[in-house]
Amino acid sequence: MRFVLTVLLGGWLLLCPIRAWCWGFYAHERINELAVYLLPPGMQGLYRTQQDYLRRHATDPDKRRYAVPEEAPRHYIDLDRYGTYPFDSLPRNWDQAVIRYTEDSLQKHGIVPWWLEIMRNRLIKAFREKNIPKILQTSAEIGHYLADAHVPLHACSNHNGQYTDQRGIHGLWESRIPELLAETQWNFWIGHAQYIERTADYFWARVLESAQASDSVLRIERILNANFRTDHKYAFEERNGKLVRQYATAYALTYDSLLKGMVERRMRQSIYSVASLWFTCWVMAGQPDLPPTNKNKPDPEAREMIRQLDRLWRMKRNNDSDHL
Repeated sequence: MRFVLTVLLGGWLLLCPIRAWCWGFYAHERINELAVYLLPPGMQGLYRTQQDYLRRHATDPDKRRYAVPEEAPRHYIDLDRYGTYPFDSLPRNWDQAVIRYTEDSLQKHGIVPWWLEIMRNRLIKAFREKNIPKILQTSAEIGHYLADAHVPLHACSNHNGQYTDQRGIHGLWESRIPELLAETQWNFWIGHAQYIERTADYFWARVLESAQASDSVLRIERILNANFRTDHKYAFEERNGKLVRQYATAYALTYDSLLKGMVERRMRQSIYSVASLWFTCWVMAGQPDLPPTNKNKPDPEAREMIRQLDRLWRMKRNNDSDHL
């Protein structure tokens, strides 16, 4: 089994095209970690004792993209491929959308709002069965996908500025800015998780917000780039033990200022949404008792899969000489 898995993952790593990925590992981890504080007392016991697990495994879906061909479309939806806002030509119901566009076409342009419905059902099932390892795994991963839905460049086809000579803008928005500002400048006192009455509508509302914001994300960076000294746009900094070229601090902070707090607002909304979805699934499952536990050991095959995914991700990261 181990040999087969290694060959499978390694082969896919060589074949799959890699799309820009949302939020960055730092932000994804913080979103899951901070969402725990918004939960009610009936969920706090389990989620607080497993907060480190939820943080560390927030990035598993991104690592899995190197191994699973079907993984990539679960993170985004290119809504601009379906006309203009509010994209009424795209049915919100999956079966109706398949009839109109075919499943292959939908997969090509991303399926994140529909995938969130699948993950929601999995989490409800795990709560009903009181399957603690599955509750935690699914919670960590659904947090990732829901946070993805809040990223503007994950709701349009120009996801990394590749069509407008803005390559690297994805990492600037979702990684560089949060890493510079989240710990010292942003406010994450958000309140409490709330029950989501219609989860499917909620998922679509978030991606529609992201699609609306994507034009500003691209347009404002174009204006900044045209008025910023080229030799001040980038800087070399040490990252993960390597010297890498990335957006200079001054450029990133100026961009954030021009965005008028957009990145912070979307990160705050992500935290609130993740907590509210965890809470909603728990309520829909009948609010089962969730005792505190320090035990969450996946089965041997799952542990091997996690190790393989982590190894392949590290190989890919070490081979990247530039984060732009």
